[in-house]
Amino acid sequence: MPYTVTGRFDDGAAYTVLVTGRKDRPVAGSHRAAALVELHQGEAVSLSPTGPVRTVDGADEATVRAVLRQATEVLEEKVKTPQTGRTAGA
Repeated sequence: MPYTVTGRFDDGAAYTVLVTGRKDRPVAGSHRAAALVELHQGEAVSLSPTGPVRTVDGADEATVRAVLRQATEVLEEKVKTPQTGRTAGA
């Protein structure tokens, strides 16, 4: 399930990204956050302060979010719920 993550880099620059779960494009919305995730591909990352530890993989939303939490100040993480369209008469 896609997540929207809003955060701030060390220099104060803000970002908002969609964690896509796609190996070829793990995050959408910020080139800088995408480069950060790409930089950490294949490294070990802890999913929480007490573990478990997994290898960063662009298709693994949990490891992508963990990289963002460890390398930036994450201000908010939300599950992006699919928008349903309403049709006339429904």
